[in-house]
This record gives sequence, structure tokens and C-alpha cells, in this order.
Amino acid sequence: MAENLKRDLGSLRIDRSRRVGPERRKRGLLLGVLFLALLAAAAAFVWLRVPAALVEVLAGAREVEVVRAVRSEPSMERVVLTAGGYVVPRRRVEVSSKISGRVVELPVERGDYVRAGQVLARLDDREIRAQLDQARAAAQAAAARLDEVLAGSRPEEIERARAAVQQAEATLSTAGANLRRAQELHKKGVLSAQALDDAQNAYDVAAAQAEIARRDYELVRLGPRREQVELARAHLAESRAAVRWLESQLENTVIRAPVSGTILERLIELGEMVTTGFVSGRGAKAALVSIADLDDLEVELEISEAEISRVRPGQRCRVSPDAYPEQKYDARVREIAPEANRQKATIQVKVSVERPDRYLRPETNAKVQFLEDADGAAVSSGSVLVPKAAVLEGPAVYLAAGGRAARRKVVVGRETRDQVEVISGLNEGEQVIVRGLEGLAEGMRIRIRP
Repeated sequence: MAENLKRDLGSLRIDRSRRVGPERRKRGLLLGVLFLALLAAAAAFVWLRVPAALVEVLAGAREVEVVRAVRSEPSMERVVLTAGGYVVPRRRVEVSSKISGRVVELPVERGDYVRAGQVLARLDDREIRAQLDQARAAAQAAAARLDEVLAGSRPEEIERARAAVQQAEATLSTAGANLRRAQELHKKGVLSAQALDDAQNAYDVAAAQAEIARRDYELVRLGPRREQVELARAHLAESRAAVRWLESQLENTVIRAPVSGTILERLIELGEMVTTGFVSGRGAKAALVSIADLDDLEVELEISEAEISRVRPGQRCRVSPDAYPEQKYDARVREIAPEANRQKATIQVKVSVERPDRYLRPETNAKVQFLEDADGAAVSSGSVLVPKAAVLEGPAVYLAAGGRAARRKVVVGRETRDQVEVISGLNEGEQVIVRGLEGLAEGMRIRIRP
């Protein structure tokens, strides 16, 4: 019997030589992964379906962010509005040419500082110089003609005119004698009628020539008429005006800076054409350079209609460029547009920067804080300031007290873009919750985020 029991126990011994097959091991691993996935899905479903308050209980205290309420002193500098805009030069000049021509000299580059009157470019002036020489010669000729008219006739010309009169009168006397002789001969029948007519015609011609000679002599003796003098003077004035116009055109070939400032942009290159008329995409250009005074900058802003009541002319401001936020500049409101932009529902405001430097560049972004003047509305005595995000409807705030959230009603006053003045209901130094307010309830456990 003992031998039978020993044989039976031997049959129950585990055979360690037999190993688990690969298929069986893979099946077990797959079942384990599936079980973990089902467990995770069930946990996520339960977590999403559980109320927020229960989640806080299950997960522990809610994490929140707090700030301390600070007292707003009447003498403190208060920011009533903060807005963003673009830095622009107050005066920007696009320098163009008065005439058309090809650029033959361009001594300035972008970023150069130029003074008023400094040469910016030169145009080809050869054609204008040739026209100017021609006009000056015409003016000299007109001046000589006027001098001639004003001088009148010379003695030699008067003597010649007198001699011409004497000659004409002698010819007339001879023609008269011939006519009388022909008339007598014709009466006697010796001379034909044709010969008499020829003698009469010669006398008439001599008489006309004598009259012309006498009149020419009188004109020479008296000198030029007033109309002739005025005509000569008009021709001279016209010639001199043409000279002055071409001289101005020659000056216009040298383009100078109208104001002192910095070259913001150079719009043309050496050898290109400039024009005063039509400008094509690849043809001649009208503007040469753009100049601005970088010591006279301002910020252009678009203020919404709902906030424009906080801005007034001359209001003190503080400007800070986005590129250098640590830089602060004093400024004042210079202009408020008289009309609004209907599409944007905004009103343009221009803020003049008092002492700009190299950190302010045109067309860069800048933030402007509009400050309350010293003679503005006084802050209520005992009021405190809290972030605008901390004030809920009611109005009310949540305080962090003893590790729990405590809701408290408050009375608010003026507000800015970021802060709200609390007149009553809150004391200086109390911890006000600003983050984690969604779903927060009275008495809920909280944990302040460091």
C-alpha cells in the first residue's frame, strides 16, 4: 500500500521540463492589456460624470491663485486706460522732382541724417543748359533791338533822307517841264496823244516819289513811334522771362532736402528716370526719398467708442514700445479725431512723445497708458484696487480665508482695463482669488498656488 501511495504522489509532481508555449504567453499578455484599458476607460467615465464639488472632495483642495488688495491713495498715479498703437513720425515728407529726368547722382542712403537744403539727387541737365544758352542769346538780340529803337535815327540817316527828298523834287521838276512841253507840242499837232500820256504818267510818278521821300524824311527826323518802342520792350521782357524759367528748371535738376530729418526710405536708384506725371510699375517714378524727423514722434491708436470718454486732449500718457518694454516715455494726447470709423467703431487718437530716443522706431508697436491728471476725480477714501478678473457678478469676490473660499459682496467704483476700485466690502491686504474661480463655491477647500 505504501508503494501505491508513493506511485500516486509521483504522478502528481509538476514536470518542470515542460514549458509554456509562445501562443499561450501572447494570449495572456493581450488579456492583461485589455483589462488595463477597460479599467482606464471606466475611471475616465466616472471622473467626467462626478460633480465638480465631489471631484474636489475626491482629489483634495482646489488650486487657486490669489493677489492682495492694495490701497489706492488719492496721490497715486492711476491708469485709466491702456491701448496699443503704432509709432509714426508726426511729419513725413515724400520728396519728389519738379521735372522729369534721369538720375545721374544719388549721394544719400537709407538711414542717413540730412539737413534742410542738402543735395539728395542730381538729374541730367545737358538739354536744359542748351535751351538756356539759346534763350540768353534771344534776350540779347531783343535788348539790342530796343536800344536801336530808343536811340532813334543817326545824323547820317537824316541827311540821306533829306538828299532823297531833294532828288525826288528835282525829278518832279524835270517831269513837270517835260509835261508842259508835250502839251504845247500836242496842241500844234506835232506830238501824238500817246506821247502826251507818257509825259503825264512820268510826272505823276515823280510827284508820288517826291511825296514818299518827304514823308520818309519826316519819320527819320522825328524818330520811332511809341508803339514801336513798346513792342521792342515786350519782346525783351518775353526773352528774359524765358531765361528765368530755364534757369529755374536748371536749379530743379538738383533735388534738395526740404526739411532736416532721417532718410526712412530711398525709392529710386542711380540711372533711373523720375517724372512728374504718370507713374508705372516698372517705368519712371515720382518720389525719390522719404524723410522724417525722428525727434518728433507720436503714437497712433484706435480707441473704441465705449472707452473714448476716458481720453481727453492734453491728457498725460506713458508710452512703452513692445520691443523694449522696460523703456518708458512721457507723452500727451495731441489729437482726437473729430469723426469715428463706422466699420471699426473706433476713434483715432494721436499721442505725442515728449523725448523719443533710438528705442522708438517708426511703424513699431507701442503700448500707451492713459493717466489720470492730478486735477481729475478723487479716489474714494479707504478704497482698494483689485484685478478686474477677480470681480464677479453681484458684484462680489472670493477671498482665501483659512484654506477655504469665502464669497463677499463689494461695492465697486471706477475701473480701468486691468483693475477695479473697490469702495467698500474689502480691506487692504486681504487675499483675493483671481484664478480658479470657475465652479468655485462658498466654503470649498482651496490650495494657494505658489
